[in-house]
Amino acid sequence: MSELTLTISGMSCGGCVASVTRALQAQDGVAAVTVTLAPPQAHIRYDAAVIGAQQLENAIEDAGYDIVRG
Repeated sequence: MSELTLTISGMSCGGCVASVTRALQAQDGVAAVTVTLAPPQAHIRYDAAVIGAQQLENAIEDAGYDIVRG
């Protein structure tokens, strides 16, 4: 299993956390997701043979949030 922690901008409430969690859990290969508001992050355990980090980032962006880079 691989692990990835992404910082997310635009999350401001529990509904946002639920939205990002649902978007990530819907992806094949995701084993576990923890999304927090403080700090605004998603910690993801996933099978890299099934899904890549870019696809996980895309799922968050498709849900309407931005990944903080750099």
